[in-house]
Amino acid sequence: MSHPFGPVMLDLDGLSLTRDERKLLKAPAVGGVILFARNVESAYQVRTLCDAIRRERPGLLIAVDQEGGRVQRIKEGVTRLPPMAALGKRYQSTQAEGAVLAKDAGWLLGMEMAACGIDITFAPVLDIDSGVSSVIGDRSFGADPEQVSALGQAFITGLHEAGMAAVGKHFPGHGSVAEDSHLALPIDERPLDTIKQHDLIPFAHLASDLDGIMPAHVIYRAFDYRPAGFSPSWLGMLRESLGFKGCIFSDDLSMTGAQEIGAPAERAQAALRAGCDMLLVCNDREAALDVVAACAGLGAKRPTKLRYARARPDINALTALGRWRRTHAKLEALAAEYA
Repeated sequence: MSHPFGPVMLDLDGLSLTRDERKLLKAPAVGGVILFARNVESAYQVRTLCDAIRRERPGLLIAVDQEGGRVQRIKEGVTRLPPMAALGKRYQSTQAEGAVLAKDAGWLLGMEMAACGIDITFAPVLDIDSGVSSVIGDRSFGADPEQVSALGQAFITGLHEAGMAAVGKHFPGHGSVAEDSHLALPIDERPLDTIKQHDLIPFAHLASDLDGIMPAHVIYRAFDYRPAGFSPSWLGMLRESLGFKGCIFSDDLSMTGAQEIGAPAERAQAALRAGCDMLLVCNDREAALDVVAACAGLGAKRPTKLRYARARPDINALTALGRWRRTHAKLEALAAEYA
């Protein structure tokens, strides 16, 4: 069976496509593009860029990291989102109110990203904030696994109501290691039972509701000597024990946490062998070209259902929706309060 798109998701240099990028996007191994802050001026410019990408290669999956708080690539023309920890605090005050706000936040994020031309935002973060990870910290819904599960479920429901897929990260949990896998290879020394009874709980609860999952570049020594995203054991558990049927995205293969696996092409092949469906290669064009070459002839196994399939809303028309106005006001106030 032939596949029209390959497994590689890569990045772009600036606010518009270069001639080389137009050519690169047509490579059969390329299946997606991820946008970063350097690609963003405003919501309107992002929509123009996404339209240009799709003119070059209709059907490419376009993604962004838009979580809220300090991880918000698009800022002009969309809602200023609080970090998810702020929703966690609201939930602790009033569970019902916090859960509704999390659902509305997911819906608003999905609608705004769809209006910007995006297919998926890599959210929600399902890591538990154990107080040791600065790279997770307030990106998490909280320190209690059941709270993270409840708010994650509400957020996913909201994304789905907006017609957008939900991608949980970072399986099986990045919140209990101090090192940042962008800069180092963290090693979690805890027993497997401890991980299962704590960090893994949101993923176990929500695997059937998630459309995508991103594993961590973390070694959990009690279970495997390889980082989770390169581990057939961890990704096998995700598929078999947790019953996850969606798309497994590698975390960025250019991160320090991935580099001990070998050269870029070796990392790509190891991630695919372990069970990843799509490979992110960011902030290193030479590495991306190596991975595209190494993946020539390979099809992406699961990305089709991730594309935004509804008529995209107009960013200016969202203000006419009462749900958007109410949620926008609450989230902007919460973001200002948290700041």
